[in-house]
Amino acid sequence: MKNTKGPKGLTRRQLLARGSAMGAAFVVGSGFMAARDAAWATELTVLKPETFASLVQMARDIYPHDRIGDEYYVLAVKGYDTPDNAEDIEAGIEALNAAALGRGFASYLDIGWEADRVRILRSMEESPFFQKIRGGLVTGLYNQKAVWPLFGYEGASFEFGGYIDRGFNDINWL
Repeated sequence: MKNTKGPKGLTRRQLLARGSAMGAAFVVGSGFMAARDAAWATELTVLKPETFASLVQMARDIYPHDRIGDEYYVLAVKGYDTPDNAEDIEAGIEALNAAALGRGFASYLDIGWEADRVRILRSMEESPFFQKIRGGLVTGLYNQKAVWPLFGYEGASFEFGGYIDRGFNDINWL
């Protein structure tokens, strides 16, 4: 295959690569947030990126599942990125960061050990903010059909004849 250069000295591959990068810059808006150390990204409308990242970490610490990727936690807390919730969420994360600061950490996200983060969450578990997030995660996380197979749940069986015909004898740990 010949490596022919165009009129500006670019190969076809270089032109396509640069064009793709430029297109991505236009598609990604100002509210786009990508995780520094995980494989997820989302478009934010109201919340600050640090607040949302703290919210995702908080969700993972409240309901920890090693087999579930951060993208499912992101979907579970994405509903808090609204004008109606923004003030409460920002204030709650500020309180969470203040509690972390009181224990010698720069912020909740800067705490490296899960046990230290959980201690801070336990100190706040009676607060309305914590209860709001915990309650929302129950349905936000576990109602995602993409998560069900990770837990071994096959979904409803009514349309397949009920659990007698599907799922009744699936127990492999007994």
